[in-house]
Amino acid sequence: MNNEKQERGSRKLRRGKVTSDRMEKSIVVEVIRKYRHPLYKKVVKKNTSYHAHDENNQAHTGDLVEIMETRPISKTKRWRLVKVIRAAG
Repeated sequence: MNNEKQERGSRKLRRGKVTSDRMEKSIVVEVIRKYRHPLYKKVVKKNTSYHAHDENNQAHTGDLVEIMETRPISKTKRWRLVKVIRAAG
């Protein structure tokens, strides 16, 4: 193995709205994805909820946030908060 620094692969980024911030250091983010149905050609919305790690409890319900894929932190948390794009209210 070379002494060169190993490059990390590109990690997935998602933008969504915080639906829950009741847990300590955790948030639930709902990401809405739009795609065209293969047969009927109608644009369909699909909602996906992600549990994300929020170390400083900076995100609150209704905020628009960006999350990044990371190593498993707990049973359900595989994402972490990158930044709060827009605060609610």
